[in-house]
Amino acid sequence: MVAAVLTGAAWLAGRRFGLARRWTLILLMLACLCGGAALAKWRTEAVGGPIAPSLAKPTVVEAWVMDVDSPGERGARIIVAPVRVRGLAPEATPVRVRATVRGEPPAPGTAVRLYGILNPPPAPASPGAYDFGRNAYFQGMGGTLFALGQTRLTALPEPPWRVRMAMKINAARYALAQRIVARLGERTGGIAAAMTTGHEAWIGREDLDAMRDSGLAHILSISGLHMAIVGGFVFFAVRLGVAALPWLALRAPGKKVAAVAGLIAVGTYLVVSGAPPPAERAAITASIAFVAILLDRQAVTMHALAVAAFVVLLLQPEAIVTPGFQMSFAATAALVALVEVWPRRIKEISAPWPIVATQRLGSWLLVACTASLVAGMATGPFAMQHFNRTAMYGLVANLGAAPVADFILMPALALGAALEPLGLGAPFLWLAGKGVDLMLVIGHWTAGLPGAVQTIASAPAAALPVAFLGILFICLWRGRLRWLGLPLATAVLIWPRPEAPDLWIGDGGTNAAWRQGEAAVVIRPGVRQFAADLWSRRRGLELTPRPEEGWTCKRSFCAPDTSKVGRPVALWWGKAAPTAEQLVVLCRSAEVVSSRAELASLPASCAGRLVLDGVDYGRGGSVELWRVGAGWKAVWAADVRGQRPWTRQADPAFSDSDG
Repeated sequence: MVAAVLTGAAWLAGRRFGLARRWTLILLMLACLCGGAALAKWRTEAVGGPIAPSLAKPTVVEAWVMDVDSPGERGARIIVAPVRVRGLAPEATPVRVRATVRGEPPAPGTAVRLYGILNPPPAPASPGAYDFGRNAYFQGMGGTLFALGQTRLTALPEPPWRVRMAMKINAARYALAQRIVARLGERTGGIAAAMTTGHEAWIGREDLDAMRDSGLAHILSISGLHMAIVGGFVFFAVRLGVAALPWLALRAPGKKVAAVAGLIAVGTYLVVSGAPPPAERAAITASIAFVAILLDRQAVTMHALAVAAFVVLLLQPEAIVTPGFQMSFAATAALVALVEVWPRRIKEISAPWPIVATQRLGSWLLVACTASLVAGMATGPFAMQHFNRTAMYGLVANLGAAPVADFILMPALALGAALEPLGLGAPFLWLAGKGVDLMLVIGHWTAGLPGAVQTIASAPAAALPVAFLGILFICLWRGRLRWLGLPLATAVLIWPRPEAPDLWIGDGGTNAAWRQGEAAVVIRPGVRQFAADLWSRRRGLELTPRPEEGWTCKRSFCAPDTSKVGRPVALWWGKAAPTAEQLVVLCRSAEVVSSRAELASLPASCAGRLVLDGVDYGRGGSVELWRVGAGWKAVWAADVRGQRPWTRQADPAFSDSDG
């Protein structure tokens, strides 16, 4: 904070006393750097809240249901605001908890009593992977709960007015999503509801995978595309309406009236969508464009984009390391640069309409292809680094789905959602449903093509900033010299990958996989599948199940029959520690022995073996192992994660009533 004040004062003094521009520019950059660091520190402290400890036994949580979240592998999920947690003092109770429940999720605004296992937000699935705990921290989510029984209703004291307001809004959103699903059916309506309200509870796994593999998954997530379509549709509709009324057109500035309507539409859509972080960033960007129109400025410029990015980082400085922010602004910057260099079309004079129509169609196809190609290339490095998958036919799928989404699906959804509470949305939702069905046909067809998805291992951490600088240079520099940034922009693709680990063991030691050629052989297929899949993709490996033969697997452990280089690990996932005899068998069977439970002592047969137990996993989380000579090199997730506010976990603070 002191550095920010001093550098800011130095910059102002330099401007005041006429210091040369090159020096004031350096001072300005230093002031922005120090100010950004100070703002990030303030934001981190401001959003901090209690983080749930790992309790030794199941507990009871009494809470208000805030919203219905996207379903997970184990069932429906809800976001709750805990009022009481058995075993925790009020000051140690998390502000928000994401709970996995059985059966249908309760609607927002319901007071529920849940019995289940409470844990802090999960750590990264592997060292350097996506950190859910970090995002949860900045969203005020201090824990996760896995319900062991049915959700029960209860009576709770009235919550604060902000919580009541949020629950009412989310209840209205969820009710709208249910009406859309009832109108269109679970499959079609589930996607329409996700695009309108953000609720993905009804989207089937098959359709979701097809949308991802075809490169159309961005249409499901409410972000810049949706805000641009809704805001732009309202803007042009209102401007056309004003121009169609001569009396009004002569008395009101149609463009500015339309901009105000666009602002209202964007704000309304933000509320209806539940205001997730990507939607907030998109709403800010769209609002900056409409404000520019109100101030008689050009809306689509690099200056407007820079202002939008500045405002987003001012409100959410943590967004700078998130894939959504990086991909959104990279794509927008690339499209703005494309607009700046696109040649102006010469207007035809007295040309026959068939020729004009053909020329317009050809121009539109060229613009659509070029825009999709440019946006895809700008976001490609981030998709490769963060998601490790590339949809090879994404351009084809987006060219087919873009007209449907832009001109049919989103406008019809906007009108249908607005009129559905009045009972008048049926025809518009029907039209939107046809658009969804057509989009699904395109997605499934594209995803079914040979080689539709390619897995790309993550590059070293330095590659992505280099690629980002290259993309910025291409977008911001004018003239042919901009292409000097092209080698930098391809850094993620061409950067040499380090050797993949020989072994991965997940957080808590409940699953493991080893590298066998280009494959990752997982010991327990279907158990914590997301973590195993994430690790294998980051390392560019194909996940395959272990062979049935040559293994002895029981309820609490799985071990190879003999110790071989190709089967390096024996896994004990039982909560109770193995007996001395069982530990002898495990150590004789593999080079690495993993025990979820804490081990008090090791038998002589474990000499020369790498033995990891619950103490190691409690400290380090997941681990990657490389074979180095006769030993092993280990990299733990906690070491890569570092000491951060979202990594600190205090011991449970028991309340007086629970002893």
